[in-house]
Amino acid sequence: MAINKTKPALLILADGSFYHGWSFGAKGTMVGEVVFNTGMTGYQEVLTDPSYCGQIVIFTYPELGNTGVNQEDEESDAPQVKGAIARNVTFRPSNWRSTQSLPDYLQEHNIPGIYGIDTRALTRKIRSVGAMNGAISTEILEPEELLSRVRQAPSMAGLNLVKEVTTSEIYEWSESTEPTWEFSSASPSPQENLLTVVAIDFGIKRNILRRLASYGCRVIVVPVNTSVEKILEYNPDGIFLSNGPGDPAAVTEGIETTKALLTAKKPTFGICMGHQILGLSLGAETFKLKFGHRGLNQPAGLCQQVEITSQNHGFALAEESLGADVEITHLNLNDRTVAGLRHKTLPFFSVQYHPEASPGPHDADYLFEKFVKLMRETKSGLLKN
Repeated sequence: MAINKTKPALLILADGSFYHGWSFGAKGTMVGEVVFNTGMTGYQEVLTDPSYCGQIVIFTYPELGNTGVNQEDEESDAPQVKGAIARNVTFRPSNWRSTQSLPDYLQEHNIPGIYGIDTRALTRKIRSVGAMNGAISTEILEPEELLSRVRQAPSMAGLNLVKEVTTSEIYEWSESTEPTWEFSSASPSPQENLLTVVAIDFGIKRNILRRLASYGCRVIVVPVNTSVEKILEYNPDGIFLSNGPGDPAAVTEGIETTKALLTAKKPTFGICMGHQILGLSLGAETFKLKFGHRGLNQPAGLCQQVEITSQNHGFALAEESLGADVEITHLNLNDRTVAGLRHKTLPFFSVQYHPEASPGPHDADYLFEKFVKLMRETKSGLLKN
């Protein structure tokens, strides 16, 4: 494998293990929780997913950057990760949609990367020991000095990162044209038949907004600190709880808001952190996973029905803490953690994984249709609360 050797870089983990490599992207030093993603594609969507805020991502696929980057594939306005770790990086991409190379893109957004690392060995270590803080640096190449920086950083447990990624103002989602890669779309709804959904932004991905709009929803996105009264002013047909970064139990503002909204008995759908927030609002507890679930081929299901799903989370709901009025609808079939739930009598449901894909399989896209059906039935009076 030919490596385009540039400026030296150092990666160090909180346990003192370190790895020498080469820099791509921005120069400097960045500290974050080191996690791994097993997807073979979709690196730009991963880098720009707000759920990765505060983290340094190991990409287990050995080649990164072959297809470059472009604006259509961004899940937010800019990369959200603290850093990227790769085996090999392409500096000259080849793809008709590419507008920029990955190294140039990261440099533009001040995100450091390190390559030339044995990512297989590094991933095996994280799987064995667990996710931990680490740092990438092009300016501090002495391991002990860089380690002192890492040990000053807070743990992800107990960390509220939602305030760093939530929108600063209320806005209505609009996208003038559908992306050229859109895989399916429900029949367009007349403007007067649109369902109003208020999405609480814990770090929402753009493709979630696209899928809701595709199924006939008018989506109003609100910051996490929006009052219940303000949300209900929109007379929403449904409430959506988005994905997001950090420890869900630390997002106390979002939990209290959701608790209050549940009393209105509006159809409510949560994804990823939204799933955890819904569970916490219903009295459950969360715990930190050893190394989390981050990839595009995670099996989830129950009762002989399996979906291959895109997942990105480091926390999960504790099954034993779920109340008698909550039913588990999906389990992660790798470790049997809770991957989906619904309230037995009220129109609330959620999943730990990402049915909007981007990147990933489309097995679970039906959940958006389920949410819309629930809203229409509630609106028409067919569903009695």
